[in-house]
Amino acid sequence: MPPETLTPEHILEATEDVLRRYGPAKATVVDVARVLGVSHGSVYRHFPSKAALHAAVAARWLDRTSAALEKVAAAEGPADVRLRRWLAELFDAKRDKAHADPEMFATYMALIGDSGSAARTGPAAGAAAGAAGAATVAGVVARHIAELTGQLTLILEDGVRQGVLSVPPAVAAGDAEGTAVAQAARRSVEGVARAVFDATRRFHDPAFAPDWEEPGVAAEFALVVDVVVRGLRP
Repeated sequence: MPPETLTPEHILEATEDVLRRYGPAKATVVDVARVLGVSHGSVYRHFPSKAALHAAVAARWLDRTSAALEKVAAAEGPADVRLRRWLAELFDAKRDKAHADPEMFATYMALIGDSGSAARTGPAAGAAAGAAGAATVAGVVARHIAELTGQLTLILEDGVRQGVLSVPPAVAAGDAEGTAVAQAARRSVEGVARAVFDATRRFHDPAFAPDWEEPGVAAEFALVVDVVVRGLRP
């Protein structure tokens, strides 16, 4: 491939292939450059370090899930139905990645290391990690979680407006006048969204991937979702 045709997308595609073949510990930027037929300096012109390249690969992988779920969050219709569908599609997406592309899934798990648990310490910590480490895998994971909880927040806000979902009393005051009250309401909805995300963690956190192949996991997922949705009803 001539250097002038090299794009970030070409590099990321080649990097995924190299990571599948060698794993993140052994794969090098030189390996990626060799696959592309360019010098490693050409790769570095797009990605300044191996860590930045790994972060971009992780972002590309996770963004596919976020984009699909965004359509569910932004769709019309009853919010409680959309909430069930969103949670189901999140579970399906994560499980499909583990099943259909096990090498890349294992690579992703190796890349994130402990960063997933760090990003789950709370919304503020996740936002800080995302802001401070956008070019790191930990920052990418934090941003991904923030995007997903943001989508849940949108669904919950719609549910409150529609009268099909409820949130703590402080949130209900969000219709009152006053910027401070509205901001407090928004924070409360975001907190409930995070609680929903955490309550269903077993069905989307890659650390629980071995559980996803267990018999009866679909029924267990359906039960958890039912408990969550029923708990949010007015």
